[in-house]
Amino acid sequence: MEINDIIKLIEAVSEHGLTSFVLEENGSKVSMKKEKEIVTVSAPAVQTVMAPGTAMSQDAALSGLAVQPVFTAAEAVQSTGAAAQPGAIGSDKVVTSPLVGTFYNSPSPEAGAFVGVGDTVKKGQVLGIIEAMKLMNEIESEYDGIVEAVLVDNEEVVEYGQPLFRIK
Repeated sequence: MEINDIIKLIEAVSEHGLTSFVLEENGSKVSMKKEKEIVTVSAPAVQTVMAPGTAMSQDAALSGLAVQPVFTAAEAVQSTGAAAQPGAIGSDKVVTSPLVGTFYNSPSPEAGAFVGVGDTVKKGQVLGIIEAMKLMNEIESEYDGIVEAVLVDNEEVVEYGQPLFRIK
C-alpha cells in the first residue's frame, strides 16, 4: 500500500467520523484509532415553580428561564436511563461504545465470546466488536482487571457512549 493510499484512508476515516478502522491487505495491517471526544448533554428546560414567600433572583424572575444543568458523559448515561438502573454502573472502570452500531461478543457466530464475567483482561485486549457501516471495529479494554459485568447482549444495537463492560 502506497503512502498516498494511506493518506486517503486517513482523510476518509476522519471525514466520516469513524473512531476506529482496521484494514488487512496482502499481509499488511493498517489500524487507525481516534480518541474519544468529551460529550456534554444539557437537560431540557424545566419550569420553576416557587412557593409563595420564596426568594428568587431578579434576573431569573424577569427572564422566566430555568437553569439547565450540564452533565458529565457518565451522568448523562445514568440520567437518560441508558444504564439498566441509575447508579447500576458502580465502577469508574467502564468500557463504553466509541460509536453507534451492532455489538458482537465473538469474532464469528460459531466462536465463543471474547470475554465473560470473571475473566481477567489486560489493557488493549479485545472485548468485543461493533459493526458500523459494514466495518468491524474491535473494542479493546482500556484497563487491566477482571470483567465484573457485560452490560450488553450479543447482536444488540448500541449507542455512542453506552456502557458495554464494567471492569474491577
